[in-house]
Amino acid sequence: QVQLVESGGGLVQAGGSLRLSCVASGSTFSINAMNWYRQAPGKGRELVAGITKIGATDYAESVQGRFTISRDNAKNIVYLQMSSLKPEDTAVYYCNCNTGAYWSGPSYTAPKTYWGQGTQVTVSS
Repeated sequence: QVQLVESGGGLVQAGGSLRLSCVASGSTFSINAMNWYRQAPGKGRELVAGITKIGATDYAESVQGRFTISRDNAKNIVYLQMSSLKPEDTAVYYCNCNTGAYWSGPSYTAPKTYWGQGTQVTVSS
């Protein structure tokens, strides 16, 4: 099992910056990719940015050049640095991770996906 806890959300004016953090605990050795998703009111959840275990990153076109994802594998933390924020960035931001399969003695654990509880980001115009 992996637990994810996000922090760092809040209210910011357009053009401002925020840094989100997500701390992973539990079976962190099994974590592969870590991602940030967001869900705006009345919309579906969308992938914002992702980072692999070795640091390869990918971004949604809407945040390219404004957001930066990074991770500290030693501390099991993934960050999302958000700059030049726009009102349309307003959403609940969720941390997500994908784990690989592993054996623990005779017990096998299949790959899984975990989600944090979300943190609200509100950008005022």
